[in-house]
Amino acid sequence: MHCEKPKIIELKGVGMKYPQGSVPLRDVELCVRQGDFVAITGRNGGGKTTLVRLILQLLQPTSGTIAYYRGGEQVKRLNMGYLPQKNSIDSRFPITIRQVVASGLDSMNRPFGLHTAADDEALANALELVGLSQLQHSGIGEVSGGQLQRALLARAIIGQREVLVLDEPLSYIDKEFEPKFYEIIRQLKEHTTMLLVSHEMTAISQMANRHIIVDGGVHECHAQHHFVLTQCR
Repeated sequence: MHCEKPKIIELKGVGMKYPQGSVPLRDVELCVRQGDFVAITGRNGGGKTTLVRLILQLLQPTSGTIAYYRGGEQVKRLNMGYLPQKNSIDSRFPITIRQVVASGLDSMNRPFGLHTAADDEALANALELVGLSQLQHSGIGEVSGGQLQRALLARAIIGQREVLVLDEPLSYIDKEFEPKFYEIIRQLKEHTTMLLVSHEMTAISQMANRHIIVDGGVHECHAQHHFVLTQCR
């Protein structure tokens, strides 16, 4: 894929082979430009989650390179937020909703738990945005799964992220929160580069400026509605 400037993430010849032998991705070429909203879809097992985990540096590619840029200069990493596909937090763990959201600040290259007044304001704003201000001191075992997912969304978006990666977010967010979720995404896309993995392409396609199908490789699609490569016309 041709990479126009200003680019923020660039993958060249990226492949991934797991120790057990599976090869979900081969020879991936992808350029993400600053301000892009990239909607990613494809069949189950096609490599979508592997792709975003590679971009997030949660996995290292077995071939090829992934580079990150800020202001035209290559950097080692970006300030990225991540809402994973599944909630892996044990609800028995003694942590509050507020602490879950605040952990998004602690991941931003600062001492754990050391927050400034600006951080506290950002934390309050994030809790209010996802409708959890009244529940912020509740333990995670005291709230619903949908409410906990909202806390994880707040953790992902706190701190003025350069890049936000959302992996199947609608699978776990409660239905009554969906309209608010789309409102949040519309606000964020004005100043944040976004990668969103979802099967809900009808709704997502109205906001995204680029559409990617992942099926062992990466293919850019120019059709409004798509799920497999044959629908990209």
